[in-house]
Amino acid sequence: MKPVLVVGAGPVGMTAALFLAKAGVPSVILEKATGRQQQGSRSICVQRDVLEILERIGVGQAVADAGVTWYTGRTYYRDREVLTLTFPEAEGFPPFVNTPQTVVEQLLEERVRQEPLIELRYGHALESLTQDDEGVSTKDLQASHCIAADGVHSTVRQLLNIPFEGLSFDDRFIIADVRVDLDFETPERRFYFDPPWNPGRQVLLHPQPNGVWRIDWQVAEDVELTDDRIRAIVGDKPYEVVWQSTYRFHQRRAGTFRKGRILLAGDAAHVMSPFGARGLNSGICDADNAAWKIAADRNGEAGPNLLDSYDAERGRAADENLRITGDTMRFLVPGNEEERIHRQKALESGEGIDSGKPFTPSTYENSPLTTDGGELVPNSRTAGPGFQIRDGRLIRPDGHVAARRCDDRVKRRALGW
Repeated sequence: MKPVLVVGAGPVGMTAALFLAKAGVPSVILEKATGRQQQGSRSICVQRDVLEILERIGVGQAVADAGVTWYTGRTYYRDREVLTLTFPEAEGFPPFVNTPQTVVEQLLEERVRQEPLIELRYGHALESLTQDDEGVSTKDLQASHCIAADGVHSTVRQLLNIPFEGLSFDDRFIIADVRVDLDFETPERRFYFDPPWNPGRQVLLHPQPNGVWRIDWQVAEDVELTDDRIRAIVGDKPYEVVWQSTYRFHQRRAGTFRKGRILLAGDAAHVMSPFGARGLNSGICDADNAAWKIAADRNGEAGPNLLDSYDAERGRAADENLRITGDTMRFLVPGNEEERIHRQKALESGEGIDSGKPFTPSTYENSPLTTDGGELVPNSRTAGPGFQIRDGRLIRPDGHVAARRCDDRVKRRALGW
């Protein structure tokens, strides 16, 4: 039986492979790096729904246990607090858990190595890729389908000549993991607009495990991380810089997420600014969506248009995330006088401040797996013979909800979704 080719052994690729294995589908993961990078936090916020997705492949609770839970986000303008956001506690997973991406990857890889249906190959850079009606082929591998999760510089996307259009922001950020005791009563996120110790720009603090804080400074091109810059935040407390790097924001989207038997996922399909934690979380949702549809297609349970629904559903989710993060970036870095005036009024009044709208999963309200009116239907041409309607929901062959029409998380909870 041909495996599915997964390109990229990051969290998206490994999640996809684990979901394929859960459906009884073998896969081969090709990763060009020779081993796992263990430095730096990178993405850190994992959202509740995404923890539930990860728990279906046996790592959600482990990711939550390894991280730091926070329920409060505070926003400051200069020297005063102007906004406090508090997430209500609920049964199950917390609203957000800060677990460094390196830890998430480690936990996923442990599960991958326990799964006999997954073969993980480090040091295997993809050089060529072809496909026909029978499958997908590389230089030395025959596969039925391919999930490309090989990042922002995706080789698969380039080989397929899929455009990756969008824009990049000039503003530069220094990012550092700093181990220090800040004496906060509880772990919380803090966002500083125009603080006296970084005038005219922003600073973001996020708690991490083991007394480490993720700090992002928006800085000018020639600014470096110095002791004075850190002391402005931590005071005279002892500290240790565990890791540091720099980055710029990009907002880009692949022209299509599907080409034949190949599906793009995660950063290979879309990249966006990190405010709101929409990158990793949306990539995990991509992996879940891609895996079950490929499994259904392989098992003869899919209609002829099911793979197309991946591009429709996840493309719309990416468009929503890009719109929201684009609004945030225009608030953080105003591009014209009108945007500057709007930002100033919001900061002074404390109303309409946009420091990043927290991630929530796409509702798929306009999915091709639903009718025009939004009601879920067992459309055998679109979905396939293995699908059922139950309690107004379209249930996919593995027993989970394939598409749903809802407006917010409260309704999903109330309906048992």
